[in-house]
Amino acid sequence: MPIVQIDLLEGRDTEKKHRLIRMVTDAVCEALEARPESVRVILREMDGDHYGIAGVPASERAGRP
Repeated sequence: MPIVQIDLLEGRDTEKKHRLIRMVTDAVCEALEARPESVRVILREMDGDHYGIAGVPASERAGRP
């Protein structure tokens, strides 16, 4: 059973996250010749204060996520 975990910053709408899950599932099925029922996709959202880029919290950067 393939399990894919994706970490991303908060702020994307539900439709985009659902599309990501569908597209990742499709890619895993194609690459591994797996059945969709066997694929698990886990999205873990984090607050911008909990992720830094070049020494700056993501919450303070322009244009996030």
